[in-house]
Amino acid sequence: MTEPQELVEKLLTELPGWLPAQRWFAGKDRPVGSVRPLRTTVLLEDPLLVHLVVEVEQQDRVEAYQLLVTDREESYDATTDGELTGHLLDLMVRGGEVDGLGFEHEPDAELTGGLRGRPITSEQSNTSIIFGSQYILKLFRKLSFGPNPDLVLHRALRKVGCEHIAQPLGSITGTLEGQPITIGMLQQFLPDAVDGWAMATTSVRDLMAESELHADQVGGDFAGEANRLGQAVATVHADLDRALGQHDADDDDIQGTVRAMHARLDAVAAMVPALDPFVPALREAFDKAVDNQGAIVVQNIHGDLHLGQVLRTVHGWLLIDFEGEPAAPAAERAALKSPLRDVAGMLRSFDYAAHQLLVGQEEDPLLTERALEWARRNRAAFCEGYAEAAAESVGDPRRHGELLRAFELDKAVYEVAYEYANRPEWLTVPLSSIARITGEGA
Repeated sequence: MTEPQELVEKLLTELPGWLPAQRWFAGKDRPVGSVRPLRTTVLLEDPLLVHLVVEVEQQDRVEAYQLLVTDREESYDATTDGELTGHLLDLMVRGGEVDGLGFEHEPDAELTGGLRGRPITSEQSNTSIIFGSQYILKLFRKLSFGPNPDLVLHRALRKVGCEHIAQPLGSITGTLEGQPITIGMLQQFLPDAVDGWAMATTSVRDLMAESELHADQVGGDFAGEANRLGQAVATVHADLDRALGQHDADDDDIQGTVRAMHARLDAVAAMVPALDPFVPALREAFDKAVDNQGAIVVQNIHGDLHLGQVLRTVHGWLLIDFEGEPAAPAAERAALKSPLRDVAGMLRSFDYAAHQLLVGQEEDPLLTERALEWARRNRAAFCEGYAEAAAESVGDPRRHGELLRAFELDKAVYEVAYEYANRPEWLTVPLSSIARITGEGA
């Protein structure tokens, strides 16, 4: 049997080449300079199961990542071993601590142990493991100091009885350099749920297949679901307000938001020449965002809301993954923000769903018009649904047209940077949206 220290030493020589090949590794844009261990915890000795936290240095970037490793497979990645990941569930069932790692179940949560785990292979920034048809454990691969917003907000929403989340059931926590970190979160698993992106893009395919019809005439019309989704998002925002409160943003908050929009625009415009023609209109939109808006409410929000972050069950829509934008610093993800940011994120997602079948295809004016029609119909339905269930402090998002427009344009600028670096053929989607939104006005 391999000794834990021997396994770790061997891994450290292989990790610089292995890490960039993993879907969840965020540093694919630059070479790995060095990897050093920060924390090693032996969870099992036979078979060997080691929880390892490493510091990855990449030029001017230093990030901490967690690994679950074993000597039973050539890959060493224990998240693919159902028996070993089942041990994590058993530890949460029992509760307690292993060498500084805390395993606990939520109050009143009755868990069943002895289940094998199976990983979800499609995830990117994290690794999720399903146990039977009951539980799903998310391991936060890139670690940040402080409690993870995903766990914090799920617990807060559970306390006020929110019906639009998968219930939190347990957690794995620890410390790093004397500060708390969240290792993983266990939640209720919903095997029959369908994600919103799959539903929306199926609707778009139905429309494209019968392009002589309008969006409201096709059997796969999504507008009713978009309306109900808007209601669910507004209800979650109201529940977050009930659980954790909100307040009016002061002038410093508002000016800081505008400065951040300009800073992002400066950085992306310097990188992507195709954005240059839109820079003046974008600057004007950002500056107008706070004119004549009245009070701007800020609170805890989802932070990275799009159609891939919502699930449709037989009982309605659920929001998942409340950790915010994965690439953002921890302090930014935890900061209070306007609920309109989440609305803007979903509006951008409707645009993406509408145009995804057109990427890389020859231009077809009829299909382009149908895509725009689908997006307009579902964006409107979502806003109408949101307005129906929104707290009075937020109300109909369309009442805040200039601010909502600025948030949507800021998100589109972020998308320009992402597509330029990762999927150049998709760059036309955010660029065409920027052209349309700046041309249409609020």
